[in-house]
Amino acid sequence: MAINSRTELPGDRLNSRALNLHNMPKKPVASISKQQTPLDLLRTLYEGAIAGAAAGVVVEAVLYPIDTIKTRLQAVRGGGQIILKGLYSGLAGNLAGVLPASAIFVGVYEPTKRKLLESFPENLSALAHLTAGAIGGAVSSIVRVPTEVVKQRMQTGQFASAPDAVRLIVAKEGFRGLYAGYGSFLLRDLPFDAIQFCLYEQLRMGYKLAAKRDLKDPENAMIGAFAGAITGAITTPLDVIKTRLMIQGSTKQYEGILHCVSSIVKEEGASTLFKGIGARVLWIGIGGSIFFGVLEKVKQLVAAKDRVD
Repeated sequence: MAINSRTELPGDRLNSRALNLHNMPKKPVASISKQQTPLDLLRTLYEGAIAGAAAGVVVEAVLYPIDTIKTRLQAVRGGGQIILKGLYSGLAGNLAGVLPASAIFVGVYEPTKRKLLESFPENLSALAHLTAGAIGGAVSSIVRVPTEVVKQRMQTGQFASAPDAVRLIVAKEGFRGLYAGYGSFLLRDLPFDAIQFCLYEQLRMGYKLAAKRDLKDPENAMIGAFAGAITGAITTPLDVIKTRLMIQGSTKQYEGILHCVSSIVKEEGASTLFKGIGARVLWIGIGGSIFFGVLEKVKQLVAAKDRVD
């Protein structure tokens, strides 16, 4: 029996479909499947700022006494004793600075991370997290440094209130006094922020792949605690240097970072660079647990509210 030239056989349909699929343009593989629009990035910034502000304030309010003990341990010279009174000294003023600083940090970090993940190959996601953490830390340092200077000088008993601290620092040292130790702050916080957030994000990604599901709140908190404790431990020497430079005031005991390091090692021994490591690891470990736990929860709540609206 002859086959009509117009008749289409099943095999022809399959071959035609395969050819069409083969000729279709292939989509590039990316870390984030959907390209972010400017509106998406603004929404991410907003959600990150709200979540960051909430997480930062909760951590500072809960763990401030441990931070005060750590600062006093690092500030005292030789074998001097620290005072355990007034562990909440400067809390109100610190919260006033931490709220916008944390909002700026996470508000910058989240959209920067998303943009970098779009741009980088998937196997360089860790570099995207490192870079976003460092950028977030650099931008937020404009608020974080004056907050840290005032906080630490109040923790060491130099001033009775935050307004007095700001007024007297500016009167004696000029506006630059509020940014004392700025270089050492960046030396500590840029690697700290980069490493902590990279560790957290990478561990979270690995955990999700292994569990094949979204993480629960306690799991986010546990990963945050681990990332915080590890990062806090390895950056302790940088924290000691930053503390010494920030609290010296107009005495100018140290002329800069290198002079500070050499003076500490020569006069007090190299072990001094690890003063307060126990309190720092405890503070940042628990703080990381609270911060990242609150951060992820608030991000979920804000995103859910935006979807409803």
